[in-house]
Amino acid sequence: MTLAAVRYPVSRFEHSPWVDLQRPAERVRLSGAAVRSMGSLAQAWGLTIEQLCTLLGGVPPSTWHAWVKRPPRDLGVDRLTRVSYLLGIYSALHVLYPNSPLADQWVTRTNTNVLFGGQRPLDILLAGGITAMDHVRSLLDARRGGA
Repeated sequence: MTLAAVRYPVSRFEHSPWVDLQRPAERVRLSGAAVRSMGSLAQAWGLTIEQLCTLLGGVPPSTWHAWVKRPPRDLGVDRLTRVSYLLGIYSALHVLYPNSPLADQWVTRTNTNVLFGGQRPLDILLAGGITAMDHVRSLLDARRGGA
């Protein structure tokens, strides 16, 4: 059998096309919704403006308040990546804990998982940035059977 004859098994998994954040048009398309979504996520998780701004990569609070009134045209790759991870964490928690207040409380409760070492997941996300967001999202995706 030649390598060309090898095929991946048929799967029920269908992924949507990749979003190319290197394309300015894609970033512009996503930026307004990303700001609105982060406002909703901050409210659901009970985040302070300072915590929200840290999660977004060190945005000054005055900038966040300006964005709420008028979202930026282009948030940039880094901030859109952060928003994607955080919304993925939010979604995974709501799959794991449907119709439960724990879905939104989980990030602010201490956690004995080795990844958190008795700290709150939020503390790890605030300190660890994108790397921590990736680890937390991977943990939750694995728990829900998505990884």
